[in-house]
Amino acid sequence: MASTAVAGKGREQPGTSIWSRKRDLCYLVFFVIHVPVMFSIDLAALYPPSLTPTFLTTLRTYYHTTYKDQFFSPTGPPTAWFSAFLWMEALYHVPLSLWAVGALYNGQHPLLPVHLLIYAVQTAITTLTCIAEYLSWTHLSVSEKIDLGYLYVPYLALSVFMGVDMFGRLQDRLMPV
Repeated sequence: MASTAVAGKGREQPGTSIWSRKRDLCYLVFFVIHVPVMFSIDLAALYPPSLTPTFLTTLRTYYHTTYKDQFFSPTGPPTAWFSAFLWMEALYHVPLSLWAVGALYNGQHPLLPVHLLIYAVQTAITTLTCIAEYLSWTHLSVSEKIDLGYLYVPYLALSVFMGVDMFGRLQDRLMPV
């Protein structure tokens, strides 16, 4: 199907300017911000210590001290599943995010909704898992858990919104009215 097909039910129209595709613009801004965050915070635990710049160690220490987020403890991730999530981020989120910046900006790639649906579902599941885990941490006060929620819940909300949006775009393509 041509990428310039008319989108149904208020969906974004591929091939139009990024400035007229408000949801795509939101996703583009997210991915542009997400890439440096992945490299500077999330994935720094995977770097060999001898190759980790001091400013990254300082940034992660500040984050851990400020939010008491045990996923980013200086001693490393507290669980094997979180380490697996980091590797998924390194091997899947990084290349997908870099690709998505161009694909969203150009608005021409017919597989964009498929890739972003997969991304959104995977991100929602992993983020929800992290939220469930930190809510069980007994060493954090309710206030500290709420502070972590300010970081994790918007990420979950965006991924759910993106997933619903991409599912709708695919449904419009596969089942036109």
